[in-house]
Amino acid sequence: MKIHAEALLFDNDGTLISSMESVYRCWRRLAQEYGITAEKFEQVELHGRPAAEIIADMLPAERVAEAVARIEELEVSDVEGGVVLLPGTRELLESLPRDRWAVVTSAGRRLAGARLAEVGIDAPTVIAADDITRGKPDPEPFLLAAAKLGVDPARCVVFEDAPAGLTAGRAAGMTTVALATTHTAGELVADVVVKDLSAVSAQATEGGVEITAED
Repeated sequence: MKIHAEALLFDNDGTLISSMESVYRCWRRLAQEYGITAEKFEQVELHGRPAAEIIADMLPAERVAEAVARIEELEVSDVEGGVVLLPGTRELLESLPRDRWAVVTSAGRRLAGARLAEVGIDAPTVIAADDITRGKPDPEPFLLAAAKLGVDPARCVVFEDAPAGLTAGRAAGMTTVALATTHTAGELVADVVVKDLSAVSAQATEGGVEITAED
């Protein structure tokens, strides 16, 4: 399948990189520190959402800010050796003009920067949790990225592995490509579903990018 676009917007964890072992290790420690029961912890969706929203599902409002600071501290300190590139990431990003792509992550800017630096990704534009008021599945993060790149949202393609992110991409009026890296293909609603970025290639064109995706 070929898709013509003016900009490509990538989620980070589960799309470009994987830090899932680190994520679960840090969040389990936070749960233990704050006395969150295993049953309650297992009911919360960790992936693809800002930390503040996740914590708000587990703790009273007055404890959210301190817990957000604590999880950031835990995750940043766990980055070294806890992040790996997913297949196809480097090859695809290196084929793209730098003004045609951005990373749109639910992580805070400090954590996102640490994770990208750990695997040697120099992202030209990053939209992080610090930049928005409403996280995925709200379309705000992707709409902000399109605005930063000066591109019509309808001419953007979103690459996501999480249902919340795909919902956000659709709500922004963008084409969606789902990666079956953290969820099964049957759990993902998108215009195209691929196994990972190794199934995607791109060619710069005048005023945009032509993407080839093999589902």
